[in-house]
Amino acid sequence: MLTELAGKRISADEAAGLVRSHTWVDYGGILCQPDVFDKALAARAEQLHGVKIRSCLSLRPRAVMDDVPEGDHFFWFSLHFSGYDRRLHDRGRAYYLPVNLGEIPDYYRRFIDPVDVVVLKTCPMDGDGNFNFSASALWHRAIVERAKVVVVEESPGLPYAHGRGNSVHLSEVDHVITGDGAPPPELVNPAPTDVDRAVAGYIAAEIDDGACLQIGIGGMPNAVCESLLDSGVGDLGIHTEMLTEGLLDLYQAGLVTGARKGSYRGKIAYSFALGSAPLYAAIDGNRDLVCLPVDETNLPSAIARNERVVAINNTTQVDLQGQAASESAGHRHISGTGGQLEFVRGAYASPGGKSFMCLASTYERHGVRHSRIVPELTPGNIVTTPRSDVMYVVTEFGITCLKGKSVPERARALISISHPDFREQLERRAYELGLIPRGLFAG
Repeated sequence: MLTELAGKRISADEAAGLVRSHTWVDYGGILCQPDVFDKALAARAEQLHGVKIRSCLSLRPRAVMDDVPEGDHFFWFSLHFSGYDRRLHDRGRAYYLPVNLGEIPDYYRRFIDPVDVVVLKTCPMDGDGNFNFSASALWHRAIVERAKVVVVEESPGLPYAHGRGNSVHLSEVDHVITGDGAPPPELVNPAPTDVDRAVAGYIAAEIDDGACLQIGIGGMPNAVCESLLDSGVGDLGIHTEMLTEGLLDLYQAGLVTGARKGSYRGKIAYSFALGSAPLYAAIDGNRDLVCLPVDETNLPSAIARNERVVAINNTTQVDLQGQAASESAGHRHISGTGGQLEFVRGAYASPGGKSFMCLASTYERHGVRHSRIVPELTPGNIVTTPRSDVMYVVTEFGITCLKGKSVPERARALISISHPDFREQLERRAYELGLIPRGLFAG
């Protein structure tokens, strides 16, 4: 096997030489995005035109974008924006590919064509000839299955993550290049604010022993984990898209057993991790944690195999009918649909399941405060979770369940948890739009 490995080793410059103009290159997502190859490909920019690169959640600057003069050399397509991808988009250099994250393996197998070259950063080859995808299983198996040329960039700096379908075998690899060995990029959540803790308190009160948790990205969902540490709740399970610092804290505090889960009982199931060095250290070689392809974590049918799933996600704007817009600010794209809608639906299908949309009641721009609960969504805002799917909405001023409520009842309920300074104008506008008929709530 070592002889076969040696025969497949090439330099990063040779790997970059495999790319031709007007072809598709896949960088994979998150921890698997290549770095040494990226620099080598950027160095070939003047020889290339119309190269299209697919990616997801870029955590480091990309040489093909930042070290190459603007032109028609490289085009960047992302399945979910990070802050860096968002800045590229603002410069007109990046484009979003709308997806439900759990469906992406199927997109590659059925709809995305071609994949000319895929280059993935992996752990070094193990004794069985496998290159582990580290804490980023995602849809990497599906890309490998479809790619004409498969290149891995070995990096000993990545944590080894156990999990079925989280590797590519040497026999499936065309070329191997040596990575830089740098530790994985970190993304540390900010400390929870008073608003975060207030929202978390409402949600934590709704979580019982044996619940199975999904936590989205951001300070507010992670504040829920902080609240649960002192709530007395226990015997929790975790079935999530993203493994976060907050979920790790619950595990290390002994509150997570997974004993009541319907799938991967006794294990923490996730598809990718993103956080600090201690999070990656906890993952490395830990068999309590299983990193799975995203269709095993995110499809509603897979989520619903567990009872009492609790899905907790951020949104940025909710209108008075209950539509949640979580991925754009008007026509400016910010993040992506991700797995939000899938977990909302999966939690609803789970026996005893609950989903929560959490948001601060206001935000400030140019010194002016605005309400996040609005009569009508900002023009251009993308609806991430339709009004028919939203269950609980939570702000620092309260919690309300929209299931089974009429449009007038929804409007009244959402106004009741908006910031007090905006309630009067929200109610006035609701009457003007006919969302609340006059006399309906009289007396």
